[in-house]
Amino acid sequence: MTHYKSFEELEIYKLARVQCDEIWGLIISTALGKDYKLREQINGSSGSVMDNIAEGFGRGRK
Repeated sequence: MTHYKSFEELEIYKLARVQCDEIWGLIISTALGKDYKLREQINGSSGSVMDNIAEGFGRGRK
């Protein structure tokens, strides 16, 4: 089994980061950028994916 020193090494974390960046790109390039409340909710939820991966990694479980 592979041992990772940091959650940032996990492939799933890297994919979540790409997803978050792509969602931000959609937000600023569409009408979503003008709806502050919806924009912040979508942006926050996409960032939450990375937060949850980091939190789960910190628990030291498989």
